[in-house]
Order: sequence, then structure tokens, then C-alpha cells
Amino acid sequence: MKHPFSPLGLALCLSACSVASGVSASENTAMASPGFLSTGAASQAVKWQAVDDDVLASQTGKYAGSSMISGFVLNLLSQWHLPDGATAVAQGSLAVTANADDQMSAQVRTSAHVHDRTNAGSNGANPHAIATGGQNISVNGVSQVTQVAGNGNVGSNSTTIDFSNASIPSIPGGANSPSANASNASGSIKASIAFDSGGVTVALKTPAGLAAQSVAPNNTQQAGAVAQLLQIAGNNQAVSNALQLHLQTQQMSGNLLRQLGVMQALQNRSMPGR
Repeated sequence: MKHPFSPLGLALCLSACSVASGVSASENTAMASPGFLSTGAASQAVKWQAVDDDVLASQTGKYAGSSMISGFVLNLLSQWHLPDGATAVAQGSLAVTANADDQMSAQVRTSAHVHDRTNAGSNGANPHAIATGGQNISVNGVSQVTQVAGNGNVGSNSTTIDFSNASIPSIPGGANSPSANASNASGSIKASIAFDSGGVTVALKTPAGLAAQSVAPNNTQQAGAVAQLLQIAGNNQAVSNALQLHLQTQQMSGNLLRQLGVMQALQNRSMPGR
């Protein structure tokens, strides 16, 4: 099932494309001449000089412009396993693609499951332990927060952004719906995921804490943000948040690649001069 491409998808794509690579430099100026200035270049009286860190700090690395991105696949998965056998899982995927006429379409799948305790053991929650405050942290870009009060816990936040032609995965028990939620009979364990105009939110709530993920698109008030939060107040809990963003690029001709290379070279203020 396909849905019209929404501003959310475009915002997610553009925010992901704004990630630039860092640049580092050495202060040692007694170095050999760069390879592209060697051999025949020396006879042309080409000069070069070291560039200070404060100059390099204002330089941006290579990046993927929005015109290069033809689509993306966003996958989110949050899982919580309690020591008494109870589990909570929320999972979702959003795939955005462009056709030959450059028209965008989106496909979304979501799933949420809660399995109540399978044994008579303790759920590991500690009502006297406190892990709070992470929800109030606001960061533009990517933030990962882990707050743990207890022993024998395993928690992980992972975010991956790469370039690949991945397709939307098959989600067991998933539906072509922008949201899904589930809970146990008592309501003590809940799992939910939602894609809407405000972004993407994933949340797991258990007696031993909270696991959450969110993707907020660019808007007039703030830049885009990806946030992952784990709050564990108990013992022997196993919790994980995972986010994968696969960016798909369109093929570029050799002439276009050369034009982009020349443009980047001209814009680089640290080019050697004669």
C-alpha cells in the first residue's frame, strides 16, 4: 500500500543529508609536499602553505546534496526484555521513493507487541530506584541518553546512516498503518510507534523504566533531531533502541561528477595558489 509523499518524508531526507564529514589537521609544518604538487608541478612554480586549524574549522566536508537523494528507508526498532519473561517490542519502517517523473511516494509499516510474563519470577523493577530527566534534554542533531539505576542491566542505543539501495523490510505481524500500539492486560507494559506530521515517535513503558526514540523533522523553530533514550530503574533488564537510515542516490553522469568536483575545488579557500 502506497501513500502520497508527505512533508515528513522530505524533511527526514533533507535533515539526514545535512550530515557533513569532519576535517582535522596537524600543526606540524615540516611536511613533504602533497602528491598533487610533486614532479611536474614543481617546474610550474606552484606554492603551497599549511592552513591553520582556525581556517579549517570553517570548512565543510563533502556532503550529499538534496538533489542527489532519490529516496530513503528509515527503520526503527525498540525492545525490552524483563527477567520474568515479559517483553515489549515496537517496530516501524518508512520507505520513500521517486519515480521517473520525480514524483515521490511513501510506504509505511508498523508493529507493536507485548507478551506478558511467562514465569513467576520477579520483573526486576525497583520502586526505590530513580532514573529521570532524560525526556527534558533537547539537542539538534543526534542525541543518545542512557540512565541506569540497578544491577545486571544491558542497554544499547544505536544509530546508523549509510548509502544503500535497501528496500522496506518485512515486519512480522506488521500492518500498512502509520501507527501501532499494544499493552498487557494490566496496562503495566506498553509499546507504541507513530509516524505523523510531527515526526516519528517510539515508546516502550515497563515497571522498570522507559525506552524511547524520536525523529523530529526540520521546521521554522528548530533543526532536525534524532533522539534515543533509555531509562532503566531495576535489575537484569535487557533493552535496546536501534535506528537505521538508508539513503538512496540517483546515478550521476561523468560530466556532472566532474562539474561538481570543479565547483567544490573553487569553493575551497585552502586551495594552493601560485
